[in-house]
Amino acid sequence: MSKVVCVTGASGAIGSWVVLLLLQRGYTVHATVQDIKDENETKHLEEMEGAKSHLHFFEMDLLDIDSIAAAIKGCSGVIHLACPNIIGQVEDPEKQILEPAIKGTVNVLKAAKEAGVERVVATSSISSIMPSPNWPADKIKGEECWTDLEYCKQKGLYYPIAKTLAEKAGWDFAKETGFDVVMINPGTALGPLLPPRINSSMAVLVSVLKGGKETYEDFFMGTAHFKDIAIGTYFGT
Repeated sequence: MSKVVCVTGASGAIGSWVVLLLLQRGYTVHATVQDIKDENETKHLEEMEGAKSHLHFFEMDLLDIDSIAAAIKGCSGVIHLACPNIIGQVEDPEKQILEPAIKGTVNVLKAAKEAGVERVVATSSISSIMPSPNWPADKIKGEECWTDLEYCKQKGLYYPIAKTLAEKAGWDFAKETGFDVVMINPGTALGPLLPPRINSSMAVLVSVLKGGKETYEDFFMGTAHFKDIAIGTYFGT
């Protein structure tokens, strides 16, 4: 019997590569999506080799722990990637981004622990480390460096706030419970897209190629390939 791994956010740019990697290695995957009837979320995953017998979809809401528990049930590992990242204007940052990212991370960890999973690998981001404009230029940005939340609030940068607070919430849960949590902090994720919809980091690349003049002060724009992130995530399990 193959090992079973739950991948939250399976239909996303990184999540799809993780699913592909796991299927290629003979794993059974519980793939969570927001809308199981939306072919934009499911069709490209269903077409992967091995999907017919080793891929199972679960509709999941990050704020509904029962839906999370249903997806994790029977799994020996959990890879948590689901996090809202909206392209365009955000009308209600607390509801659309912050609460699902932060509370959702804790909900996934709780459900995994209660299900007897030994470790969760969660994809955080370079955005939980920067922008940090006041960090000394000659000092390495290590584990003690966090994104400047006040700076982000002033600039309306809600995604870095969400990733920072979600990662901190994850570490707090690990410390309080002794649960084994691994965090991955990739740079700007780029590469061949498996899903039919563009993600936010690839949208930045497209804008640059079209002559866009947007600037990203105090951000780190070093890139990481989707596949490399997936491989790193896999080896963290």
